Amino acid sequence: MHDGGEHPVRRFEPGGDAFRWNAVDLMAYKHGGRAPFRDVTRQTLFKGPDMRSELRYFEVAAGGHSTLERHEHTHAVLVLRGLGACLVGTGVHRIGAFDLVTVPPLTWHQFRASANAPLGFLCMVDAQRDRPQLPDAHALEELQRHPAIVRFLAGVPVG
Repeated sequence: MHDGGEHPVRRFEPGGDAFRWNAVDLMAYKHGGRAPFRDVTRQTLFKGPDMRSELRYFEVAAGGHSTLERHEHTHAVLVLRGLGACLVGTGVHRIGAFDLVTVPPLTWHQFRASANAPLGFLCMVDAQRDRPQLPDAHALEELQRHPAIVRFLAGVPVG
C-alpha cells in the first residue's frame, strides 16, 4: 500500500509472469472465507488517510476468476492486459486491454481471465467501503435465468 510518503515514486518492474511495482506488496486476493475465486492476486497501489479512494491492481491468472459478488459502492475498472470476460448485472462482456468497466452499486459482478493469458486490471474504489455480499440461493437462481450467465459461470469462453 502506498500513501506517497516513503516511496514517492514506485517503478513498474517489467518481466516475469505478473505485473509488479517496486515497494508494493503482492497480496492474496482475499483471506480465506467462503468466497470462491481462483488464482487472483492484489496490489494496493494508492491508499492513504488523506485519500478518498484506493487504486488497486488485480491479476487473474489464465483460467482464473474473481469472486461473484456485489457491494454498495461503485467500481471503476481499467483493463491493462490480457483477455477475458466480465459479468456486470445480467450482462456478460468480452474485455481486453484498455477497456473500461463500470460496476454500479449493488450489481453482481465477476471477472474471468481467458484460458491462455492472465487478465490484469486497475480497480478504483472508495477508501471507506462495505464488505462484499455473496449471492444466496435466490440470487443465484435469478442470475441463472440468463443462459449467457450460466455459460459464463461455468467457464465457457465468451464468443
